Amino acid sequence: MAASLRLGRQGMLFGLRLSKINKCSWGAHPWEDHVRHFFRSPWIFGVSPLKVQMPALSPTMEEGNIVKWLKKEGEAVAAGDALCEIETDKAVVTMESNEDGVLAKILIEEGSRNVRLGTLIALMVEEGQDWKQVEIPPPDATPPSEAPPSAQATAASAAAPAAPSPPAPPTPVMSGPLRLSPAARHILDTHGLNPKLVTPTGPRGLITKEDALNLLKTAPAPKATPATVSPPAPSPVSTPATPSPPPPGTRPNIPPLSVPGKPGAPGTFTETPASNVRRVIAQRLTQSKTTIPHAYASIDCDMAAVMQLRKVLAKEQIRVSVNDFIIKAAAVTLKEMPEVNVTWSGDGPCALDSIHIAIAVATDRGLITPIIKDAANKGIQEISANAKALAQKARDGKLLPEEYQGGSFSISNLGMFGISGFSAVINPPQACILAVGSSRAELRLCEEDQTLRTQQLMKVTLSSDGRLVDDELASRFLNKFRANLEQPQRMTLA
Repeated sequence: MAASLRLGRQGMLFGLRLSKINKCSWGAHPWEDHVRHFFRSPWIFGVSPLKVQMPALSPTMEEGNIVKWLKKEGEAVAAGDALCEIETDKAVVTMESNEDGVLAKILIEEGSRNVRLGTLIALMVEEGQDWKQVEIPPPDATPPSEAPPSAQATAASAAAPAAPSPPAPPTPVMSGPLRLSPAARHILDTHGLNPKLVTPTGPRGLITKEDALNLLKTAPAPKATPATVSPPAPSPVSTPATPSPPPPGTRPNIPPLSVPGKPGAPGTFTETPASNVRRVIAQRLTQSKTTIPHAYASIDCDMAAVMQLRKVLAKEQIRVSVNDFIIKAAAVTLKEMPEVNVTWSGDGPCALDSIHIAIAVATDRGLITPIIKDAANKGIQEISANAKALAQKARDGKLLPEEYQGGSFSISNLGMFGISGFSAVINPPQACILAVGSSRAELRLCEEDQTLRTQQLMKVTLSSDGRLVDDELASRFLNKFRANLEQPQRMTLA
């Protein structure tokens, strides 16, 4: 009993001494806090960035071009400051910052084209952080279907036998007359394949394009003819062999290409990259002509009253154009006939409460339609001022998204180019577009006194969506539009 108590007391004393030693050893190393702070510092892990991505600056935008960076790396940025200029499918738009901070790294340089939405274009850091130590995120991983070349080579070498035997040539599988599609015939002729080796899958034994491609995949690659060692020929100079021209009446297997800086040979071409605006115009025109049933109706308008009124206004230093009267007449007619002021959605027609007239403006980048909002309630002089300002901004590429989105009716005027009449393509989801030609002098019989008089006639053509505006409604619209244009005083009463 006494021995056990003595042993227990010695164990307690040893434990107390050990705890004192541990306290002294831990307290004697203050450098551990510095080490911990060093490994938590931005020098090791970097500063967490604020990501700046390519935004959607228009409803139809899928990609954009970086025109110019307005801020440099290391500059302070406040919310609302302009970061860069981006060319969308409509115009060049200034991108503004949504947060305060410092622009740390520009990832997409000026002049970069076809940058997809959501792509990381720059990095920012918060105020007070070291922008030079920003942590750059790793690039997106490659798709799993695309393996690295080294991995593909390793896998191919592992799977391939040491001495592969050449595959046996395929045997003809067809007998009788051949039936080939044009695409299949072109593929087989281009690569010199035997059509009888193809397994047809088309109706009634037709060889399709897919059948020709399947044969092309399985056909063995042409082997290079090994050079045989022979004594040198006594010819002093060797001239390069020139390819023999194809026989007349046949098409070459490979289209000729033009060389930059040299005159193009007959039959060559040079590809010109299309801008975002041109691509979107092509997509919208194709969508309009393939999905909208276009109907057309034309009418002649007497412009005598408008011409006379312009002369009177010019004496008072009020400069307005014929197109300004056309915009006003169209807006007033839409106000009098709201059943034409509609758009088409997936579920059907949608009546619009506002009358916003879109005017087509030709620019170097393509056609764009800025919007004159609430045109029915504006005077001719105000419409003229708005049209001139919007047209200039469109040519400079400075239109804001709200200045070219949301139109209810479009007008395209080619009269100043001498075009007597034309039919325009509807701008979806709108229901109509009015094509305006030039005015012409024409002799017509006056019904009042049965005399011939010279009239200034202008032809307008209405392209309407047959799902929304039928022929009868389009005819009534044109008649009322002509009445408003030939009697400008009517437009003040609407």
